[in-house]
Amino acid sequence: MKRNVIEINEEKCIGCGLCAGACMQGAIEIIDGKAKLVSESYCDGLGMCLPKCPVDAIHVVEKDTEVFDQSRKNIKAKSKLETTATSDEPMACGCSGTHAKSFDRSSMITLDMAQTSKAHEEKVVPSSTKSSIDTLEQGSIPSQLMQWPVQLRLISPNAPYLNGADLLIAADCTAFAYGDFHRDFIKGKVTVIGCPKLDDNQYNADKIAQILSANDIKSITVVRMEVPCCGGMISAVKSAMLKAECIVPYSEVTISSDGRIIG
Repeated sequence: MKRNVIEINEEKCIGCGLCAGACMQGAIEIIDGKAKLVSESYCDGLGMCLPKCPVDAIHVVEKDTEVFDQSRKNIKAKSKLETTATSDEPMACGCSGTHAKSFDRSSMITLDMAQTSKAHEEKVVPSSTKSSIDTLEQGSIPSQLMQWPVQLRLISPNAPYLNGADLLIAADCTAFAYGDFHRDFIKGKVTVIGCPKLDDNQYNADKIAQILSANDIKSITVVRMEVPCCGGMISAVKSAMLKAECIVPYSEVTISSDGRIIG
């Protein structure tokens, strides 16, 4: 039969995954770094993925193809409802990665400073190399992480450390690119990490919306990389605030691939 389906220009596609996150039928997947239409029978032809594409690589075309498989309609939304119903239950393996913990950083920082001072006293360093070692030690800082876990999929929306928190939502790569990430971004905040390219970004938006609905979040800081696909993290947070009807003080920081703040 003749009907509308999407068509993807793979040469233009940057593999950001925003279209896959927007498709509730699961018709699009990222394969080998490119968006692919898994099956034309999965595509309803409505083009909800089109506005998400930052490079205009997706278009709706009319063609002879298979009928739309009605069993795929909103299949991802149904799956999320089932997942949400059990998301706060402990994993069968008893994995400690899902157990909510808070850390008192004030005492840890005091101890770390004392240890660093003692190490300085005990070291005997040739004057020719002392200045360079001092520079390295001055850049060494203790962890500022306030809680565990940090991965968005593992965090319970009802974790006690979330209520009243200043929230840091960071793309996975940012902490590896920016050297002083703990001191400049994590300190004093509850940290949440995720990847808008490799994760299901619609899931990210829904989970953040749950966190906003269940807690009195004081502020949100989003830290992303400069690459286009990282814009998905911004999209997820803004969508979450609209869905939760909870607009809080918000700021964005962009990190370059060589580790500089550029926005």
